[in-house]
Amino acid sequence: MRHTLIALIASIALCGGALAQGFKFSNEDNADKARETEQQAKVQALLASPCRAKIKNQKIMVLIGESRDGYLQTAQSSYGGHFDALNARLQRLGLKTFTQAQIKGQIAQAEIDAYFKNNPDAALSASRRLSAQYILRGLITSQAGYNTIVRVNQVSIHMAFTLTDANGRILSQTSAESASYSGVDTGGMALTLINEKADEVVAQLYSDYCRLGGP
Repeated sequence: MRHTLIALIASIALCGGALAQGFKFSNEDNADKARETEQQAKVQALLASPCRAKIKNQKIMVLIGESRDGYLQTAQSSYGGHFDALNARLQRLGLKTFTQAQIKGQIAQAEIDAYFKNNPDAALSASRRLSAQYILRGLITSQAGYNTIVRVNQVSIHMAFTLTDANGRILSQTSAESASYSGVDTGGMALTLINEKADEVVAQLYSDYCRLGGP
């Protein structure tokens, strides 16, 4: 009798645990779907601004850099995936983008470095070389630390986006961020972050552009 009772209690405990775990997974799935739906609704609302005709065929140059331990990395060839993900979404809005080869062929690396150091003359010169009406700058920053709760190393990624016109006037600023418990590949983490957030980032930039009236 005693053994039977123990077996029954153990069975109930296992079933209870499985059910609790099942509810947990279900809740997580529902939360993910809710976040995705909310994000899609936000993107659609931002893109509802009726000013696409103003930017159709306007030229925009995307530049991406990374600040790591106080040093800037601005070699555009290091960020091909990031570059393509942003360009694809900008093209869907009707903008004309530049390839990395075009940027490299027309703009000196020293000039790109100066631009990321907030040199307004460099920004103006860079846009004129390619006759770009707009420049979208994405700056990746990372911070490594130790998470005392789960006791693992953690890397946080932050991406700041700034949209300026050919004269250096800031039209929009937005950002995205994420954290990971695995690896130190900040470039790969930033690419994952862009792929997750690019729709929302580009939609926010577009909405701000429309709000400010464009050129």
